Amino acid sequence: MRRNPVLMRVLLAAPIIQLIMFGYAATTDVQLIMFGYAATTDVKNVPVVVCDQSNSPEGREIIAAIGASYYFDLIGHVQDPREIKTALDAGIAQLALHLRPNFARDLRRGDAAPIALYIDGSDSITANTASSYMVGLLENQAQRIRAERLKRTGLRLSAPTVEMVPRVWFNPDLRSANYMIPGVFGLIIMIITTVWTAQSIVREREVGTLEQLLVTPVRPLELLLGKSLPYAGTALVAATEIILLARWWFGVPIMGSVPLLFALALVFILTSLGLGLLISTISHTQQQALLISFIIMMPAVLLSGFMFPIENMPWVIQQIAWLIPYRYFLEIVRGIFLRGVGLAVLWPQALALTVFGVVLFTAGAVAFRKRL
Repeated sequence: MRRNPVLMRVLLAAPIIQLIMFGYAATTDVQLIMFGYAATTDVKNVPVVVCDQSNSPEGREIIAAIGASYYFDLIGHVQDPREIKTALDAGIAQLALHLRPNFARDLRRGDAAPIALYIDGSDSITANTASSYMVGLLENQAQRIRAERLKRTGLRLSAPTVEMVPRVWFNPDLRSANYMIPGVFGLIIMIITTVWTAQSIVREREVGTLEQLLVTPVRPLELLLGKSLPYAGTALVAATEIILLARWWFGVPIMGSVPLLFALALVFILTSLGLGLLISTISHTQQQALLISFIIMMPAVLLSGFMFPIENMPWVIQQIAWLIPYRYFLEIVRGIFLRGVGLAVLWPQALALTVFGVVLFTAGAVAFRKRL
């Protein structure tokens, strides 16, 4: 790396350029539609949690309407309103409804019956659309309840109305930059570690210097570490650049622990390095390594939830998304940046990322030794 100053400039300048491009694209709400069925901005199957303290027929009708809707997935009921925060913090739900104890009484009197709507604003695109769908659904349900009441009584009584009280959490202004820029954090790390690691070893083989290295006292494991660690260090420098730019240039909040973010970034770097080693092992030229890297990374980015919610994708694509390490790191980064959650909430993603890291790096090292 020291003998290739052009490479050093690219590795250190590219994160800044990419972050500025993605950041300004996000602030002007530029969206890309690619990959047909998998990548779509349509909203469906949005996970919803309900806290119904009214325990009334009207409340049950509203909950049934939500469960029957194409756009929402009613994943659970909670008894304590404080459990709503737990569900939103963990990313289990993106919307939550709270029907207070006096909801049915107000509705029957013809008064405005407030329903608290809590919105996970960390995904601003989904939050805007899903909250609009929910408001429309509840207004239609209120109209139906009113029509049934008039039909039952035959009197023109005061019409019951539902009053929505929306509260956006984690991203109150619904800024797209707050949603996109944390995703760029993992994207740039993946590009640096995967692409350049994939080319570093195959470059030695292509120019004929790999055999010279093998006759030296350097062992294969030492050779792998020597080829991997510089890019790991460069990725951490790039991560620092992104965090500083995100916070002080774009104003993206960092609500959680920065040391935890770097610790889990190291795990993701291990995963990406292992993938790069595998690619380098099966490639004969740098062009092949570069092509294979982008063939793998393009679906990984589009199917990870970086730009398009995974819940909107077909079932088969959703199952494939479980095999994408970037998907787990993306949830970690957005959880730390926007929700401010720690390892107590993010441990499933951290565990999955650790397993991927150990498996991929071990597979890359074993494949490299066999190839030698």
